Amino acid sequence: MPGIDNDGVAIHYEVEGSGPPLVLHHGSFGALEDWREFGYVAALRERHQLILLDARGHGKSGKPHDPAAYDLRLRTTDVTAVLDALGIQTADFMGYSMGGWIGFGLAKFAPHRFRSLILGGAHPFAEDMTAFRAMLPTEPDAFLALVAPAFGEHLLPGVRQRLVANDLRALTALTTDRMDFSDVLATMRMPCLLYAGTADPRLEKMEECARRMPNVTFFSLPGQSHVGAFGHAALVLPHVTAFLDRLR
Repeated sequence: MPGIDNDGVAIHYEVEGSGPPLVLHHGSFGALEDWREFGYVAALRERHQLILLDARGHGKSGKPHDPAAYDLRLRTTDVTAVLDALGIQTADFMGYSMGGWIGFGLAKFAPHRFRSLILGGAHPFAEDMTAFRAMLPTEPDAFLALVAPAFGEHLLPGVRQRLVANDLRALTALTTDRMDFSDVLATMRMPCLLYAGTADPRLEKMEECARRMPNVTFFSLPGQSHVGAFGHAALVLPHVTAFLDRLR
């Protein structure tokens, strides 16, 4: 199982497929296996070298309990350090939720490393996470009971298993308040694809992002929640593959 040490934090990653490199970055509480379980890997690996990573605090990567370890700049270096380990100078990037937020961070801190960005369910505006952080329980079963309603039909067996296995102290530490860095939007000149479900509370801010960005395509998924807009891969992938094909 490949991995790197990024300034004391182990970052686990896996590579699958062949073609232009495409980084896949999961959301909060998830892991790289989410991309497989929901069908993204099977659909994309024939035409892309997929680089999947477990974000710090998740999966098989290191799980610091210090909130300072989850600074956005540090999280972006996890991605670029994996690319460095693979000898890849530039790649396309797809991230959802937390992964999309980190994608905006990559546009701010490492724009020269990414040919394009596909970002779902995320934005670079400020978010106060205090209330959500305070809700997080300390027991796995209580955590599952908290998040299961949001997953609904998308609480697949593997997802359930990974949620229960989470390090809850690490999840509390990484649920940091998000500062506004929306000044990055006007600088994002690489091709970008943004999307969200129409029932996602982040929809309006993502639409605002699209109005401010110089080279963006935006689509929405009618009736889909935050989780649903990731879980229904069959609705997302036609847009993603068409976008990537245009780049080629």
